[in-house]
Amino acid sequence: MEKIIAPSAPAAIGPYSHAVRTGNLLFCSGQIPLDPGTMEITGDTVEAQTKQVFANITHVLASQGLGLGHVVKALVFLKDMNDFTAMNSVYGEAFGDHKPARSAVEVARLPKDVLVEIEVIAEFSS
Repeated sequence: MEKIIAPSAPAAIGPYSHAVRTGNLLFCSGQIPLDPGTMEITGDTVEAQTKQVFANITHVLASQGLGLGHVVKALVFLKDMNDFTAMNSVYGEAFGDHKPARSAVEVARLPKDVLVEIEVIAEFSS
């Protein structure tokens, strides 16, 4: 198991790595809408926050030479399931024609009281 720290992603706010590589898989920790430069939450709508989350996911993946096209599974945590449609619009734009497996759940609370957190699993090409 290799621990991954992505220099251009927001610093971890707890005792975890940005991702862990084992074999051909990269398990990425959940990303919230933290601006990597200021470590402040970006946006007050689920759309703005989801865009920042995808920027952060992209930084983690890029640190390993991967992109969103390598994602095989995504797990979306929403503070309010009523935000699903708005989040889903940004999610669809981010992935385009690539359609990884996905789960989406409403949770009682997220770190720093954000509206959305997303974690992904990516696969390295053989």
